[in-house]
Amino acid sequence: MKVSVGAGLKMTFRPWVEGLEHVPAKGPAILASNHLSFSDSFFLPAVLDRKVTFIAKAEYFNTPGVKGRLTAAFFKGVGQLPVDRSGARGAGEAAIRSGVEVIERGELFGIYPEGTRSPDGRLYRGKPGGLARVALITGAPVIPVAMINTEKIQPPGKVMPKLMRPGIRIGAPLDFGRYRGMEGDRFILRSVTDEVMYAIMKLSGQEYVDMYATAAKRLIAEETKRQAEVEKSERAEKRAWERAEQDRQEQDRQERRREERAGG
Repeated sequence: MKVSVGAGLKMTFRPWVEGLEHVPAKGPAILASNHLSFSDSFFLPAVLDRKVTFIAKAEYFNTPGVKGRLTAAFFKGVGQLPVDRSGARGAGEAAIRSGVEVIERGELFGIYPEGTRSPDGRLYRGKPGGLARVALITGAPVIPVAMINTEKIQPPGKVMPKLMRPGIRIGAPLDFGRYRGMEGDRFILRSVTDEVMYAIMKLSGQEYVDMYATAAKRLIAEETKRQAEVEKSERAEKRAWERAEQDRQEQDRQERRREERAGG
């Protein structure tokens, strides 16, 4: 996959990279990145010499049929681990276990603290459960990463990517060893997550929104639905007005014909 997918991505899109020296040549580390596009999980590993393991929803791995098997093989090949997200709490615990196992093997673990892709290109509040707990349980350094312009290459819902150059900016490692063993303290988890999100914000230059991206998506969906209902209502009112206008014009024509017959 490094040769086929990675080399193809680098040759086609020519991503620029800053801060590669911050990624250790060996040993465990957590790469915490903003999340703008489905392609983020491919561009970041493509520019690194080491394997990066991300977690992905289990549906990518257990879809039946030939297409499902090919999809599963592809995601396994690019280093993604399946996590069942059917239950929120269970999914979170599974993601943490997966991350800890990757770190204990001395590898690089990639995670998106926002929990989902940004719906509008802004940086949203990080979820404190996964990233912070893996960091405090393992003591691994957290390396902030900023993906640049990947949402323009492959916007949500688009299959075919645009041919343009993305960027990847990697920051200096953050050490949270002072909090080791405090992964049960929600205030510490929040503090660690916020520190990482601030570092990502400085690297990416994104506008920060103190709201979870999942909540923002719900609001956007509700607003889209409301707007659609308003437009539907406006179209119905316009059709009603047009019918009323047609009826008035027909009444005027009939009145003129009656007057013409009466005058004749």
